[in-house]
Amino acid sequence: MNSDGLIPDLQPRSRDSQPSSRRKPEWLRMKRRGSEDFNEVRRLLRSASLSTVCETANCPNRAECFGSRTATFLLMGDVCTRHCTFCNIPGGQVASLDAGEPKRIAETVAALGLKFAVVTSVTRDDLPDGGAAHFSSTIRHIRRLNANCGVEVLIPDFLGRPADLETVFRAQPEVLNHNLETVPRLYQAMRPQANYGRSLAVLKRTRQWVDAFGLDMKVKTGIMLGVGEKRHEVIQLLKDAAEHGTQILTIGQYLQPSQKHHPVIRYVEPADFDELGAIGRELGIGWVESGPLVRSSYHAREQSETLEQGASAPANSSKNSDRAGTP
Repeated sequence: MNSDGLIPDLQPRSRDSQPSSRRKPEWLRMKRRGSEDFNEVRRLLRSASLSTVCETANCPNRAECFGSRTATFLLMGDVCTRHCTFCNIPGGQVASLDAGEPKRIAETVAALGLKFAVVTSVTRDDLPDGGAAHFSSTIRHIRRLNANCGVEVLIPDFLGRPADLETVFRAQPEVLNHNLETVPRLYQAMRPQANYGRSLAVLKRTRQWVDAFGLDMKVKTGIMLGVGEKRHEVIQLLKDAAEHGTQILTIGQYLQPSQKHHPVIRYVEPADFDELGAIGRELGIGWVESGPLVRSSYHAREQSETLEQGASAPANSSKNSDRAGTP
C-alpha cells in the first residue's frame, strides 16, 4: 500500500494482483459442494419458472447458498434495460411482466422454509414505475404466505422518482437495499446509465421515510472493490453512505464474469477489507460486512435481526465468507 492507500493506481502490483485472466489468490478459491439441498433448491426454482441472481449473475457463492436452502430471487425477467459493464445479466429485449411471479416466489419461499427472503430485480426503465408495484406485490405475497418471514429488497434507482420509491416503502420490507456499487469516478465506465448522486438520493429518501414514520426498515447499500478505485475515493464513499442514512453496508471483491466485462484491476487483500470495515463502523454504519467473497445478501437475516435488537455487529463481521445468505 502506498501513500494513496488501498488501490494505488490502475496497474497491478504482483502476480496475484493481475486482471482476472490470471490465477486468483488463495482467498478467492471456492470449494464446490454438492448436496441434496442444492439439487432441491434448483428443482424448486425450475418448477416455479423463477430466476435467481445467484445463477444469472454467476455468483461465486451459489453452490454454498443453494446447499443451505437459500437464494436471492430475481424479479421481472433475466434481461436488463441497462448495460453495466460489471454485471453478467445481459441487456436487450426485456420480457413482459409476469403477474403470477410474486405469488410463485412466495410459494417457493414457503417450500424452502425460509425465515428471511431476499428479492432483487433487473432494472426495468421501460416500465412506467420501473417495476415498483411488482416489488410491492412480491413483498405482500411473501408476508401473506409466510407470516414470520422477513424480507430484504435490493432495488434499482427507479430513475429517482419519489412516488415509485414510496410504492416500495409502503410495503415495509425489513431491509431496503440499493447498491452504490463503486466510486463516482468509475460510474461512466461501469454504470453508464446510472448516477452516483441519484443513488445517494435513494438512500437518503429511504432514511427520511423511515424516520418520518418511525418504521423498522433498515437502509442498506453495497460496493465492490478491485475495479480501479483509490483508497481515498472509497473512504469518501463510506462517508457519503453514512451521511445519507446507511445502516448496513457490504463490501466485496469484484470478479470479472467474462473477458467482455470490466477487468479486475486488483485482487484486494483480506486485511484491506478488514480496514475498510472498521472505518465504516467508525463512521457510524451499524453493520459492515467486508471481505473478498461478501455479496449483497451476505448474512442478510443476521444483519437485520441484530440491528433490530439494538445490538452492534460482532467484531468478525468484516471477515471473509463463503456464504451469501442465511436461510
